[in-house]
Formats: sequence, C-alpha cells, structure tokens
Amino acid sequence: MTIELSKGYDPTDVEPRWYAEWIRAGHFNAEDTGDASNAYCIAIPPPNVTGSLHMGHALFSTIQDALIRTARMRGFNTLWQPGVDHAGIATEVVVSRLLATEGTSRKELGRERFLQRVWQWREQSGGRITEQLRTMGASPDWKRERFTMDEQCSRAVREAFVRLHEEGLIYRGERLVNWSVKAQTVISDLEVERAEEDGELFSFAYPFADGSGEIVVATTRPETILGDTAVAVHPDDPRYKDAIGKQLKCPFHDRTIPVIADSVLVDMAFGTGAVKVTPAHDFNDYETGRRHSLPFINILELDGTLNAQCAQFAGKDRFDARRAVKKALDAMGLARGAKQHRLSIAREARTADVLEPMLLPQWYVHAKPLADKALAAVREGKTTIEPVEWVKTWEHWLTNIQDWCISRQLWWGHQIPAWYCDACKEITVAREEPGRCSKCGHTSLTQESDVLDTWFSSALWPFSTLGWPDKTKALETFYPTSVMETGHDILFFWVARMMMFGVHFMGDVPFKRVLLHGMVQDERGDKMSKVKGNVIDPLHLIHGASLDTVVEAASQKGTSKEDALKKFKLCYPSYAERGEGFAAFGADAVRFYLATNPPQAKSIKLQLRQVERARNFANKLWNATRFALPYLEPLFADGADGSMPSVAEMSPADRWIVSRLSAAAGEVNSGLDEFRLDECTTAARRFFWDELCDWYLELTKPVFNGEDERAKSITRRVLARCLEASFRLLHPFMPFVTEELWQKLPASVRSPRANGTEAPHLCVAKFPVAGDFAGDLESERPLVFLQGVISAARNIRGELGIKQKDAIALRIRGANEAQRTLLAQYDAQVRWLTIASGVTVEEPGPRPKGVGYAVVEGVEVIVPLAGLIDPKAEQARLEKEIAKGKKDLEKVNKQLTNENFVSRAAAEAVQAAREEASTLTSRLAKLEAAVAVVREAESG
Repeated sequence: MTIELSKGYDPTDVEPRWYAEWIRAGHFNAEDTGDASNAYCIAIPPPNVTGSLHMGHALFSTIQDALIRTARMRGFNTLWQPGVDHAGIATEVVVSRLLATEGTSRKELGRERFLQRVWQWREQSGGRITEQLRTMGASPDWKRERFTMDEQCSRAVREAFVRLHEEGLIYRGERLVNWSVKAQTVISDLEVERAEEDGELFSFAYPFADGSGEIVVATTRPETILGDTAVAVHPDDPRYKDAIGKQLKCPFHDRTIPVIADSVLVDMAFGTGAVKVTPAHDFNDYETGRRHSLPFINILELDGTLNAQCAQFAGKDRFDARRAVKKALDAMGLARGAKQHRLSIAREARTADVLEPMLLPQWYVHAKPLADKALAAVREGKTTIEPVEWVKTWEHWLTNIQDWCISRQLWWGHQIPAWYCDACKEITVAREEPGRCSKCGHTSLTQESDVLDTWFSSALWPFSTLGWPDKTKALETFYPTSVMETGHDILFFWVARMMMFGVHFMGDVPFKRVLLHGMVQDERGDKMSKVKGNVIDPLHLIHGASLDTVVEAASQKGTSKEDALKKFKLCYPSYAERGEGFAAFGADAVRFYLATNPPQAKSIKLQLRQVERARNFANKLWNATRFALPYLEPLFADGADGSMPSVAEMSPADRWIVSRLSAAAGEVNSGLDEFRLDECTTAARRFFWDELCDWYLELTKPVFNGEDERAKSITRRVLARCLEASFRLLHPFMPFVTEELWQKLPASVRSPRANGTEAPHLCVAKFPVAGDFAGDLESERPLVFLQGVISAARNIRGELGIKQKDAIALRIRGANEAQRTLLAQYDAQVRWLTIASGVTVEEPGPRPKGVGYAVVEGVEVIVPLAGLIDPKAEQARLEKEIAKGKKDLEKVNKQLTNENFVSRAAAEAVQAAREEASTLTSRLAKLEAAVAVVREAESG
C-alpha cells in the first residue's frame, strides 16, 4: 500500500475538512456523568455578541484549546463550555447605528420594538464570533452553547438578584458614577478609557466673604465652579493657617463656601496649594465631601446641559458653559490666567464621549462580605492565581473594594426585577412579576426600567451555564471548573466577581486555578487600536490577504490609504518593509506562533515574521512525513508489527532518538501543567525539527538505502513511532496538520485512547508522557559524541570556506575503543553527513599544520586543507568578514555605551543589543582563528 502526500501543505483544504469531521464524530461533547473525579472543565470567557475575532480572542482560544485538547487526550471527561455575552451597551450602539441607516432610531421605535429589533439582529449577525472561533480550531461542546440573555441564564440572573436583595446585599442608593451623555447610561469602570490629552488649567480667585483677600484655585473644568461647596487646603500649609474655617463668596450665587483643611486631597507643592471641591462631580471631591459632610450640588442634566441651579448658565451645553464661565469670571475681575496642561481624560470606550461624574440613584451590590469570602478562598489555597505576582493585585483590589454599581440606563440587558408601586412608591423585588404591592396591596406597579450591568450575568457564568439554580448533573460533574484562563486585564472586573458569586451561591470556588495571560500588542509594544492603525485580523493571517486589505482593516474607517500604510509600517517595521500582504498561513501557524510566547508575560508583541516561521514549521511536518512514508510502507500490511522495538534491538541512533522523545514528552507535559505553553512548543519543535529531522532522519538514510533488512525493520518502527508521538505532542497546538498526518500513518503504529480502546482520530488518542518511551541519558552519550564529530567537521567546512561539492578526507585521532566501534558502525552516516571521501581513525599525535582542527570529548577532528581552498582568496574573504564584523560590533557597542539608550530604550531592545554584541564578539574570534589556520595552510 502506498500513501502519498501532495508536494505542499494546503491548510485551506485540510482545516475545514477535519473540523467538520471532529464535529460529526462528536469528539467535543462532554457527558454529565455526575462523577467529578474524571472531569475537566473550562468556561470560555464569553466574547461579545457584537464582536469579531481579534488577536486577543485568538490568544485565549489557542491557550484554552491547548489545555482542553490535552485533557481530552489524557482521558478526562472534558467540557469546554462555550457561549456569548449579550454586551449591553456595545449591542445598543451597533443596533442604533444600523437603525440610523434605516432612517429610524431607538427612541422612535420605543423599548419593546427596539428589543425585537435587537433580537432580530442577534439571530442574523450575532453568531459571527463563534463561527470564527471554529476557524481557529476551538473545540468546545457546541451543543451546550449559551447566551447570557437566554432563558436559562436569565432565570439564574433573576434568582441571584432576588436572593442578594433578600439577604440585604443589594440596595438602591445615590452615589457618584461615570455618566455618558452620548450613551445615556452609567458606564462601568471597565468601559472607561483614560488617556493623557492636552488641556487647559484655568485659575481664578475666590474672594473671602469678609473682604480680607482671596484664594486662587485652578481647574480644568471651570463649569463645575457652579457646584463647588468648599475650597480645601493642607492643614500644615502656613500660607493658609488663618484661612481655615473662613467663608469664601461664590461668584455666581448668593452663598458662601468654607475653607477646609484636608491632607488627603491637597498637595501643598502643586499650584497654589488650594483645591476647589465639587463633591457631586469629581470622585476625589466626593470622598472629601463625605469626610467633611459637605453639601452635594448637582449642576448637570442627563443630556449634558447645565440645570436650573446654574444661574445664567442654565440650559447651556457643558462645553459651551465652560467657555461662558471663564468669560464671566474674566469680566468680574476674578480670572487669574490659564496655561496649557496635560491631563487624564476619561472617555466611554465606544462613543469616545467625555464622561461626567454625576450623583445619581442606582442599584448596588454590597461587595465587601462577598469579597472577604473570595479573598479567603485564595488565601486558603482553594483557588490558585498564576502568575503569583497577580495575587498582590488581587489582595489590593478586593481588600479595598467599593460597592458595585449594577444598574445601567439601557434597554438591552436583564431588566432589573424590581417594581415600583404607583400608589405608595414601595419597591417590590420578585422572581416573577408581582400582582400587587407588597406593602399597600395596590395593583398598579411599574417595573424598574434599568437593566443590570453585563458583568452581573457574567459573574454567574461558571454555574449558570451548568443549570443553576437547579441542581443538575452538569453542576455535579463540572463544578467547580478546573481552570479559568483569561487576560489579566479583567482579573477584578470578571474573575473576582465570579469568585464572589461562586462562593456565595454555590458554597465553593468556581474554579481551582486562575491562569492569566498577557495582552497582544503590536511589534513596538503598543496596544492595538484602529486609531493607531495596528489592528491585525487573525482571519487575514489564516486565510491570507493583500497588503491593501490588511492595512485597511488595521485602521479606522475613513483613513486614507497613504496614512493607513504609514501607520502600519510604523507599527510593524520588520514585516511591512517587504511590501506584501499575508499568505494563507493557516490556523495551525497562528496558534503555534501564539503558543510560543510566554503566556504569563504582561504583553505579547506580535511578530508577524514569526507567524511565517510557524507556517514553515507546519510545512516541515508535512515534508518530513512525505519523505518518511515510502520507508514505512511495509507497516501498512495486514498484521504488520508496528510496536516500538525493545531497547536491546535498537541501534545507538534509535536509543538516542527514543530517549530524546521521552525527554520532549516530559517537557511538554510539564509545560502544560505549569502554564508554560512556550516551553511546550519549544520542546516539541526542537525534538521534531532539530533532533528527529536534522539528525535521526539523516542517520536513517544509509540504513534504508542499505541491504540489512533487520536494521531497516527496526529503524522503520522507531521512525514511525517517533512521528506518531510527535503528532500527538503537537496536536493541542497544531490540531489540523497533525490530524491529517496522523491519519496517513499506518494503523499499526497509531496509538489508542487513554483507556486503551481504538482512537478513530488523533484528537482523542492518548497524550504521550515521558514514561511511554525508554528515556536514558546514558544511552544518548554515543550519539552525542557522533553528533559532535559531524558538527565539528561541518563547522570546519563553513568557517574555512570549503565548497560543498568538494569531499574532505576526515581524520579522527585519539578515539577510545567504544568510540572507534561507534565510528565504524556509523561510517556511512559520517561520510554522508560531512561529505567525506573517507574517515580515517588514527592514534594520537602532534597537531599537524594546514588543517582544520577541532576537539570533541578529547578526540581530535582533523580536515586537511590542501587542494580544498585557495589560501590567499580565503584569507581575503575572512579578513573582509572580520572588517565588517568589527564595524558592526563598534556600532552596537556605541549604542551600549550611550547612557540615553541604556536607560530609556525598552529592556528588550537593550538585551537584544547585548546579545548581538556577544554574538559578534564570538563570531570575530572564530574568524580570526580561521585566518590563522589559512595562513598555516599557505605557509605549509
């Protein structure tokens, strides 16, 4: 039987075909057995229903799928729980834009019809992200896919809200919140984007009410003067010792405000050392107002205009009022000048609206009792957080937690299950719509119009998706989940809240391990954004795209082609210089590249050339298998023995490669268990490319071309088994190409499932462990010596410019008996791999002149140079290389002696320069040694 592979690997053919087959076979499906001992579960961080695949999704999909596929191959009852988040404000923005193109609006439709339109949009477009995750090779149990607004999740949300309210942990109160004028809703901290922007620091005077002078303060928001209720100074500031307690006259109202002493708010060294206090419109001032029992004066309407309390400025837009207030103060003689100032501006992420701190009645969760339980769970080791450096952040956030504002002024979301009595205003909270008021019995009730913060339903995700509040077999089997793997940026916003709700409602932690990965950034280390023009669409990497398409997708709509290309080149200089788009690298290449980055790193710089390198590795797998398959043909015969030969039967090369396979399996398993996927991919790639292909396959060629049928049979089985095990080790990272190649191998060498039954597909075959193979460092030593000899001869060739077409006469001196036996056994391989006309093993002697020379484990490797090089030409070539090397080294050293570079450049850049200097220094030493040898050859 002959199995043939096409000349090149085509992911566009292989990937969709195998994904459909895995789905058909039901390999991703979990079973609700009620047995938690053999269960492994990860709840997917639900992507937004509005979303499309970006590099962050690609990263978490790669990491989680690698963990899930490994667990499945290890024989666990594996559930990767999929689902999508309803994404309240993001969805409203998307659908509102869609309505605008249809000539209508949210307001015109009204709540009921608007929600119908959102559900219609959800059915038509809301599943795009899950289809894209399939393209990445993600293997969740799609039959269990949940949506945070489906009936099951909605019932869980209502139950959680009612229980917390009954327990006194949910209340309605008035506090300072972030208000978006454009979105017309409270904004969670996660949706706030802060950035340094150019602004103005405006100074003005508050006169003392008794006419004794003035205090000058500065502000970036002059319109908030209308809501000031104090001016604060530091209690230790001698300039204001006599001012504390005195009254200041408000410029636009017939009232006064006090001068208060506050060491928390005021920095004596900044400005005049006096700070205006607006408790209803600034978060720091809010806390100051609470400390000093100050009045809270709201000056804004929800539409961003100033309200009736604002004298002549009432009705003006907030920004128009800012200019008008400054002009009025100037006219009153109270303006004291303005200067340019860099300040932090809070904007709503989707609309770019400048947020306004406002005092509004909202619904809150009393968070501290819940946070204390979450803190205890980590302290007691019930849940571990990795990397451990994040535990300190966890402790800080939860120890200092504030009550959680859970209400949003939106229509799309879980409408709060609270009803207001139209008669007595009593609030009734219930699981189902009540027929009458719980206090007065009146039947006219109005439901709260606000919806819950999206994070409220997301906090229930690990158990609401498993059937809670019912007691289900799924909960019994898979709760607590095994791992929560997500980005470190939502440790508090999501992970902490899941912990709080999980421990509170389930009496146990929602996951045993929290694994946090970094953020994918551009090549320079900048966050990806359309504004910067550095967004990379993973689907372009997978399917291929022209440069124009890539660049257009990277930038905001409306950006000119020239500007977009300029930004792209700036963000990805090492790739953009080529002036070309992406080939179809395939999902395996994208996955493998992402997995080569340390997941614990806080940032992952996207190196597009490394994606190409990962594609080359997929090609290497393909080509090596294509080369090997003809030699494996006898193993396709019925009844063929495909078992691994015994160690006693193996040659030294066989024992070496099997021992290296054992070591690789051990490293990959350790890396998976320790959340070091980069170590897994490094070990697996090194084994396959550097050891199996570069060495073992080359060493087998003389065997397969020889006449020893027994040696062929043993080598054939070792090679087949090593290929098969390699595909199993690599499968979690490169599922498609490994499945395709595994299926091409003889059935006699394909591994069964972990339970010993037949594995129809690689994705359910047993995952290799070190103990499956004969690992023995001592058995590797003979081949390490042989590799040293071959490498030394190759290095001499390269360093001294011996042409590949010219055979060398290799001389080995000083070998012991075991080494002589090994060299005789592998004479054909040594000659083949060094391009030698012969290999002579000699007794030790004085070092001859005019030869290439190296020492390996005390054994001399000698290559006579006579007739192989032109000494003068070779010396000229080497000296030219030396001159260039010195020039390059001088340039790098100049960088490293530049204090500005060392202190200000990125740490990675400085380290790269140091490594380059070390490499150049070593290279120069070798070149100068080579020159000395060539001179010897010339004189000899």
